[in-house]
Amino acid sequence: MKVLDLKGRKKKRFSDFAQEPEILSGDKVPIESLLNKEIEITGHRISASKYPKNKSGKCLTLQFIAEGKPPRVVFTGSDVLIDQIVKYGDQVPFVTVIKKIDKYFTFT
Repeated sequence: MKVLDLKGRKKKRFSDFAQEPEILSGDKVPIESLLNKEIEITGHRISASKYPKNKSGKCLTLQFIAEGKPPRVVFTGSDVLIDQIVKYGDQVPFVTVIKKIDKYFTFT
């Protein structure tokens, strides 16, 4: 939406061109508390990790709904989950179960 100033010139609104990342809100939970439970992924963000322990050096933030509770978030450096979100993130929202197979986490 454009706004005219007193001289009739069009001015831009910050919201017309700014592309700020979506804020993912909710209480933080450990990923282990989600294992083998059905959850609905409602948002995600991939950023540089503050504590890079994985190959990619990235951190995945997932916002989800489960058990009728308000949205919550989980942070993980799982390269498998990061790869899956990169590949299928355009399908959000979706329902999934996070499983731990050997030493990694995966959506099923």
